[in-house]
Amino acid sequence: MKHIIAGGLAALCAASGAWAQSSVTLYGSLDAGIAYISNAGGSAKYIEEQGNMQPDRWGLRGVEDLGGGLHTIFQLENGFYTNTGAFAKSGVLFNRQAYVGLSSDSLGTLTLGHQTPFAFDVLGPLSTAYLAASWYAFHPGNLDELADTGVVPFDNSVKFKSASYGGFSFGAMMGLGNTTNFGYGRNVGFALSYANGPFKAGAVYQDEHDRTPSLTTMGFSTFQGQSAATYTADRVENMGAGASYAFGKLLVHGLYTRVKLDSGSQSNTYQSYDAGANYQFTTANSVAGGAATTSFAGKRWTQFEIGDIYALSKTTQLYANVLYERASSNADAAFFTAGVSSGRNQTIILAGMHHSF
Repeated sequence: MKHIIAGGLAALCAASGAWAQSSVTLYGSLDAGIAYISNAGGSAKYIEEQGNMQPDRWGLRGVEDLGGGLHTIFQLENGFYTNTGAFAKSGVLFNRQAYVGLSSDSLGTLTLGHQTPFAFDVLGPLSTAYLAASWYAFHPGNLDELADTGVVPFDNSVKFKSASYGGFSFGAMMGLGNTTNFGYGRNVGFALSYANGPFKAGAVYQDEHDRTPSLTTMGFSTFQGQSAATYTADRVENMGAGASYAFGKLLVHGLYTRVKLDSGSQSNTYQSYDAGANYQFTTANSVAGGAATTSFAGKRWTQFEIGDIYALSKTTQLYANVLYERASSNADAAFFTAGVSSGRNQTIILAGMHHSF
């Protein structure tokens, strides 16, 4: 009997030790404020905005230590709107991320599921929108996929990200269409990154098929002979490169993206140049700004942003942004998701609060 009890206690201790090496983390972000948009469809409007500094989201991350530097990992992440409580993508619970995989300290990470592409992972953090913390500052239409929206992540994808070797890391991923036609809906991506002290840089190439970019948010009603609302590109080549460098309290950054959309025999190229700077005046207060110019289908949009972020704590910030965009004479101003202007100019003034947990 004593042997049975002792064996049971040993098994219980072993099980407790195994559980101690596993963890699940609940995290999230809530962001809301008030915004003035000078022209959206011909009229000015005041709105309660959400997700400006960071997208509203909650999620679960898990890790289990398998020993020898190997770990099981998973992530489930839902995007939602603080101002209404609605899902960011109707009917899809984990619309931002949903994957499981293995991570090796010496080799890297292999994951499978619904995952963000390298344009979001590598290039997004080098953009003015990310570094100056304003959703509206992403490039018109988000054709370069720097922001995570419902059409950006790769479904049914396999993704590998290497460990860092002397500051360099690389990655490759493939999203499968899951149909009998192997080419339909197939997406492939590659990335190269470098980080060493104050310097960061990255480059990305993605080859995507049967994608549906948000052309109506740029003011298009038709495109390449299709309705812009339902336009599907046969092929999208999305590439870019960028870098940032920190000089003490001053951070400067630059980014170039190029997207080619093909449908049948028609082809158009989207290009954006983006640069800006951040300055940390005090531990709590920073100012950031930048500019970007985007050309596409004979039209051009040039935008500017400046913002201030004041940290009340490590998890709570107050922010204010002013943004201005001017379009070429044959286009309407169209800040990303703000609503297309009825003319060449559009201004956004906003202030809000962000909290993370």
